Amino acid sequence: MASTADQFSWQEPRNSMVRGAFVVVEGVDRAGKTTQVQRLCSKLYALGHNIKTIRFPDRVSTIGQMIGSYLQNETNMDDHVVHLLFSANRWEKAKWIEETLAKGYTIICDRYYYSGMVYSAAKNNPALSLEWAKQPDIGLPKPDVVIFLDLEPWQAEQRGGYGEEKYEKRELQQRVRELYLQLLNAPGGGMKVINAGDSMDAVEERIWNEVLPWVEMVEGGTYGAKVGKFEG
Repeated sequence: MASTADQFSWQEPRNSMVRGAFVVVEGVDRAGKTTQVQRLCSKLYALGHNIKTIRFPDRVSTIGQMIGSYLQNETNMDDHVVHLLFSANRWEKAKWIEETLAKGYTIICDRYYYSGMVYSAAKNNPALSLEWAKQPDIGLPKPDVVIFLDLEPWQAEQRGGYGEEKYEKRELQQRVRELYLQLLNAPGGGMKVINAGDSMDAVEERIWNEVLPWVEMVEGGTYGAKVGKFEG
């Protein structure tokens, strides 16, 4: 995925429009997010849409490298410190997201602040609630549409590479899933839930059916001339 942005981007947008759409793909670990982001980008690009991608955590920056070290179990940090690093990693890209959307590129984002909230709150640290976890991200660019790839923890365990990173443990993944669904059912939640346990082709088709109408509305100017802000 490191080369995805270059693969789908031109120096300047191929087509002019009001702004690009901001699409986020979320999900529990091993739900197939990265594969589905790649497929979605390919289909949108083939139709002539201006596409760029981003993935969080972005492990290129100094902050991102610290997060990578933590996720690979190479360092230990206080839960609050880790959460704020993840948030800072997103803020590093906030201006880029806004400017890229304004230029007419649709952004497909692999994980965003929803992940930051639920993974921190899932640790069951009494001093780090879901409400606390929301606060550092207030003001970040708000997605136009969010896809949640839902997968039972026992299904995730059967997929290749499971357990390589810190958060890939069944009990934690179960709490993460429950918190995602809690966000989904909250007022203004707005996530589109797709069963990631189906075949890759079936999941791809369902994502496509959810995302394409939003991209066309935003790029066509019938849904918000400016990207919104996360309000908590």
